[in-house]
Amino acid sequence: MIKNKRVLNDFYQKLIKEEKISYKMALGIYESLYKEALSLGVINSKNILDGLETDIKMAKIINGLH
Repeated sequence: MIKNKRVLNDFYQKLIKEEKISYKMALGIYESLYKEALSLGVINSKNILDGLETDIKMAKIINGLH
């Protein structure tokens, strides 16, 4: 659970500044993760959006945006 949003934000801002990653490289990482999830059977083309609304609602509640 996130107890201090400022510390987390600072961490992410520092990470963004220090990690120089191009769009092409980020897309490659995303595609690799997607392929791995498919190969593990975690997702498939039929269920990729199942539960998305629930996940969004939970994220809003956790982050105090409800």
